[in-house]
Amino acid sequence: MPAVGKRTTPVRIGVIGTGTVGQWLLRAVHGLGARHGVELKVVAVGGRDGLVARPDGIDLEALLGLKAQGESFTQLGGVEHWAAALDGISEIDADVLVEVSQSPPSDGEPGLSHIREALGRGIAVATSNKWPVALAGVELAALARRNDVGFRAESTVMSGTPVLAALTDGLGGATPLRLRGVLNATVNAICSRMETGASYADALAEAQAAGLAERDPSADVDGLDAVAKLMVLSALVFQEQLELRDVSRRGLSGLDGGDARAAFERGERIREVATLDPGAQRRSVDVTAVSARDPLFAVEGTANTIRLEVEPLGEVSITGPGAGPALAGQGVFSDLIALARQSAALRASRRRP
Repeated sequence: MPAVGKRTTPVRIGVIGTGTVGQWLLRAVHGLGARHGVELKVVAVGGRDGLVARPDGIDLEALLGLKAQGESFTQLGGVEHWAAALDGISEIDADVLVEVSQSPPSDGEPGLSHIREALGRGIAVATSNKWPVALAGVELAALARRNDVGFRAESTVMSGTPVLAALTDGLGGATPLRLRGVLNATVNAICSRMETGASYADALAEAQAAGLAERDPSADVDGLDAVAKLMVLSALVFQEQLELRDVSRRGLSGLDGGDARAAFERGERIREVATLDPGAQRRSVDVTAVSARDPLFAVEGTANTIRLEVEPLGEVSITGPGAGPALAGQGVFSDLIALARQSAALRASRRRP
């Protein structure tokens, strides 16, 4: 951390996405950034309404006030405005871009273009946007290396639970062999509730009421969310780029109710199991019964877990909570702090004689 009383140059932040996670992050930056050894200044905010920028910093209280009233952030005064966020990203002066919008599995846009543009301009990127990383993670990581900037996507896999840094930086030099895990906290919570006798419909309704499942839960219960996470892990941990068609999928919505009841009667549990085993050409997300001997049997509620077999260490396991906007916000905020520190350190080294 910088010495007490020593002035530091603010790290300039652009934030794309002003939904639940984006607003959580803006509040965190506004209230907590100085406690982490760096000074953060949000100079641009973008989303569906385009992008606004102010080199001296956006008035975050005013912006969050507009959002609370259901108004567009483009009504802020004293800012420059671009009709499309991508156009603004191509012109703003920023050190780190935080991309927390949502993009579909069809093409990962517009998030993919936002991230490409930032990295290509030498702007570090932190993102919680799954599908751009799932569909082009190998390319994006290579682009970041070529331009000597950071690229972090912790929230794309287990929200606030640190996974990607541990499995890449923490295991640098080791060789990942195969991976197995429970990657969707919403589905796991529904399965755990069904074990206590709730029907699938009731368990899903409870998850929606608790804010774990969306009004349209298809991404969770059809397995697409877990597929995206598996593709992210493949790209960033195994350095193998997958396409959506490469991952076989059977989600919770495709499970026969009789199969579920029979599994419970046998003393087994239903879990959505993600498997990545390149050597065996197996890449799958499958809702299936697991026995009490299976390590995934113990994963309950909103917990997620990843078990990675790696040479020469053996098996490495990471378990933690994986659902909720605060957790997703925390994951990307942690990435932002790490990238901001890197940016501040790089600037400081360039100033030295």
